[in-house]
Amino acid sequence: MTRFIHDKFAKDYLEELLKNYGEVKASEKVAGEIKEIDVLFTPNKQQNSNLKILGLLGRFAENPAIIEPFRNPASTDEICDCVLKLLEVKALLRREAKANKTKLQDSEIPQLWVLTPTVSETRLSSFGTVQKPGWLSGVHFIKPILLRIVISSSL
Repeated sequence: MTRFIHDKFAKDYLEELLKNYGEVKASEKVAGEIKEIDVLFTPNKQQNSNLKILGLLGRFAENPAIIEPFRNPASTDEICDCVLKLLEVKALLRREAKANKTKLQDSEIPQLWVLTPTVSETRLSSFGTVQKPGWLSGVHFIKPILLRIVISSSL
């Protein structure tokens, strides 16, 4: 018997509804390729006031961070690949917290910083970015409810 009866019901139901309109694969496995993060940064426990010397980079380094710099404008697919890396790291942190019987704090989840020399308004709006007071005009945040990621063209 299936452990999660609702899951089985939902899969069977959706399969039955969709089978006449295309190929349906229930419980399809997703094998991810190995991804490499450009820079994974975890700040020291004691906050370092010298970070201000680094300017904008210092602000990025105030909290755990994944930093993905691009030489050319980052495409939508490249930004989405960066988001996948963030989600993989978050899933790993959740598994570790569960294994250690601790609660994963939001402050432990890295913020993704996508550094691109330029980005179009169309691309920014497709990600639903917003600007926050106190940040340079080229730093754009995706609404926090979705993800902790930033697309920046201010370097």
